Amino acid sequence: DVHNLLAQPSRGVLGFGKTQQPAIMWVMLPAGGPTEQTIAELADLGTRGDIIIDGGNTFYKDDVRRAKTLKARGIHYVDVGTSGGVWGLERGYCMMIGGETEIVTHLDPIFSVLAPGMGEIPRTTGRKDRDDRAERGYIHAGPAGSGHFVKMVHNGIEYGLMQAYAEGFDILKGRNSPNLPEGERFDLDLVDISEVWRRGSVVTSWLLDLTANALARDEKLGAFGTHVSDSGEGQWTVEAAMEEKVPAHVLTASLYARYRSRVEGTFGEKILSAMRFGFGGHVETPKK
Repeated sequence: DVHNLLAQPSRGVLGFGKTQQPAIMWVMLPAGGPTEQTIAELADLGTRGDIIIDGGNTFYKDDVRRAKTLKARGIHYVDVGTSGGVWGLERGYCMMIGGETEIVTHLDPIFSVLAPGMGEIPRTTGRKDRDDRAERGYIHAGPAGSGHFVKMVHNGIEYGLMQAYAEGFDILKGRNSPNLPEGERFDLDLVDISEVWRRGSVVTSWLLDLTANALARDEKLGAFGTHVSDSGEGQWTVEAAMEEKVPAHVLTASLYARYRSRVEGTFGEKILSAMRFGFGGHVETPKK
């Protein structure tokens, strides 16, 4: 409850009368009801010119509606799709931002501090005269809703990448099946395979790093269940593809695979659970 938080200065929350104007309010809550309620309360407490930022995983159409409603009250709304998971605190957060250009520019010092910066990633050839914010880990994608739309598609792609790894490791693990001809069975070391793929292969990625770490700790992934949850953004991505008449076979199949995991499980789903824990701290407990 916003009013209760404002009554607890020991928790680092200042009343609006004590902040500089305009007030900048950053909300980062589960999409849907909690975010909707909190933003409504903040809007009631705020004044014209204040800025509300939603850094959660809100459905982009809710952003469009919300921005229009708040604009009528003189309050600016910015949506920030935020990627980086639990590692963002160390590495910085990749941010995809939607909102009015003037307001996003005003907020740039905040985004600049939260972003990972250029780091050691080689610069992309041909970008010399382009806005360098993308290279520093954040972009102004467009008007309200566009930031969360880009993040939504990011998560849809994430589903597809994760599913590809999961299915690949399932095939590797299954090669020692007694149902195969004896001479064609291979007892493959998934710990070493995941590690060697990290070293110069085409499929190298952070998701593979997380997979290798999880397998090195326990090659049977005993701490992970086969039930794989979803945040809703995979479904929204598929719905957007349908609206645009864009074929999205891989993204759709990866979403359906998560649905299937809730009724039956494979080792590949443990791989998915291990990756989700690695980047976001999501825990799926094994079924008893």
